[in-house]
Amino acid sequence: MVRVNSAWRLVRARTRRRLREWPRLWRSSLQVRVIASTLAIGLVALGVVGLYVGERMRDGLFDARIDQVLQESARSTRQAQDTFDSSDATTATEVQQLVKDVAYSQRTGGLGEREVFLIRAPGQKSAVSISARASDEALLPLVSKELRDATADGGQHWQSVAIPLDGGGVAPGVLVGQDVEVHLVGTFQLFFLYSLQAEQDRLDFLQRTLALAGVALVILLGSMTWLVTRQTVYPVRRAAEVAERLADGHLAERMPERGEDEMATLARSFNEMAASLQDQIRRMEELSAVQRRFVSDVSHELRTPLTTIRMAGEVIHASRADFDPAVKRSAELLQTQLDRFEDLLADLLEISRFDAGAAVLDAEGRDLRDVVMSAVDHSAPLAERRGSWLSVRLPDTRCVADVDPRRVERVLRNLLVNAVEHADGSAVEVTVAADDQAVAVTVRDYGVGMTPDEVSHVFDRFWRADPARARTTGGTGLGLAISLEDAHLHGGWLEAWGRPGRGASFRLTLPRRAGIRLTGSPLPLVPDDPPPPDPVRLSVTRPHTDPAALPDLESGHERDDNDDAPADVPTDQPQEVR
Repeated sequence: MVRVNSAWRLVRARTRRRLREWPRLWRSSLQVRVIASTLAIGLVALGVVGLYVGERMRDGLFDARIDQVLQESARSTRQAQDTFDSSDATTATEVQQLVKDVAYSQRTGGLGEREVFLIRAPGQKSAVSISARASDEALLPLVSKELRDATADGGQHWQSVAIPLDGGGVAPGVLVGQDVEVHLVGTFQLFFLYSLQAEQDRLDFLQRTLALAGVALVILLGSMTWLVTRQTVYPVRRAAEVAERLADGHLAERMPERGEDEMATLARSFNEMAASLQDQIRRMEELSAVQRRFVSDVSHELRTPLTTIRMAGEVIHASRADFDPAVKRSAELLQTQLDRFEDLLADLLEISRFDAGAAVLDAEGRDLRDVVMSAVDHSAPLAERRGSWLSVRLPDTRCVADVDPRRVERVLRNLLVNAVEHADGSAVEVTVAADDQAVAVTVRDYGVGMTPDEVSHVFDRFWRADPARARTTGGTGLGLAISLEDAHLHGGWLEAWGRPGRGASFRLTLPRRAGIRLTGSPLPLVPDDPPPPDPVRLSVTRPHTDPAALPDLESGHERDDNDDAPADVPTDQPQEVR
């Protein structure tokens, strides 16, 4: 019993699983939809045709049998009437015997065995009393009052009846009646009971044959549909697989070409398209490699003359006090533009490393709060001069993650300088949060903001929302692009949000451990809070429970990383604008 119950549960589980998989198969497989639709339409058509043919066969068999029964019963009634008319019976006993003989003699007819009933017509009275006669007394109740009344009105009448069988069940039959005149006793009603079981058996056989033919036709239709759809869908499915392989970078993948039909033409056209794409992609890769090599070579070659120009510029800048005002101003502009040129050169070298896939992540476990405070310390003087204030909110618990501190700090400096530059003297909020999977930092300003179209381009190289503004202030135009590459190198996200007049928000989300796939961020990207009041210039929310874990605002964190990243610029020069 336990084994039977386990098998039954297994069958139910498999059935439920297949029922759950059916919607997915219906959506994902054209072949399943075509076969199911064809079978459904075929079953409906066969059902309609089967019902029509079944009805026609039943009506044809029944009508033909009724015609035969009526003709034979009419002929038998005439024979019985002739027997009564030719009889010379004069006594009640003789008449009784005559009625009995006629009832039993008419049981056999041209259509086989039948039952015969002789019943006195309703309202008939005579001096001679004759009882009803039946070849089978048990079937006498089948003669209904309605049929007797109809027969009393004259003519021949019939009625369908159900004949009870000895072993149970019923058989279809028909009862036919007509009046006859019996000498000395008046009018009798003669009924013949015919069984239609033979016709019912024939009809059942025809219907079974029709059902089997329908099942065979449905199987044939399904097989043909499966074959046709397979011949059609398989090349399409193969084309989809080859397209996916091409999208994954396997440019040498091709479809098999067989025959000269439409599918073969599709395969040839697809292969020609793939070959053309492969050729164009190869040429674009070669061109891109040449461009990257050109940028890298030019950047490296420019470092030597730039060093010489830098040394000469510093000498001129140091002696600017002895110059007249116009020359003094030129020396200051030369020094400023040399700084920007050096930053641009360093950014170009860093971008070329990313393009060449040579960027390396030097990760270590660091508390992100320390990195944030180092970037805030670097940006605080610029915020002071721009009339903005920095508000930093740090969590009480440590936010340790495997990060490259130099790259993360560079990202945060770019975001902070960018926010201060566009805050127009309003607040810049920095928020840090962490969960089990990720750490996040948001930098929010309440300045001019950005449109959704500008947000979609804010990380593009050399893109600026306000070109006129970028000509007077701003960095190289590569800071946010490098920041995005740094975030991707960590396996993280760098996202932007902005609305005109409401400011902008940038969110950096990094995984706590290498290999973690981010599914969410501890901080929201879209802010819902109003701008804070202006009580102080710099406000930092510090944890109170663990003083040892606080970031050290007094410690300097300057690096000389001209070989790997842009050098730190003077505090009066922002790194990046959007």
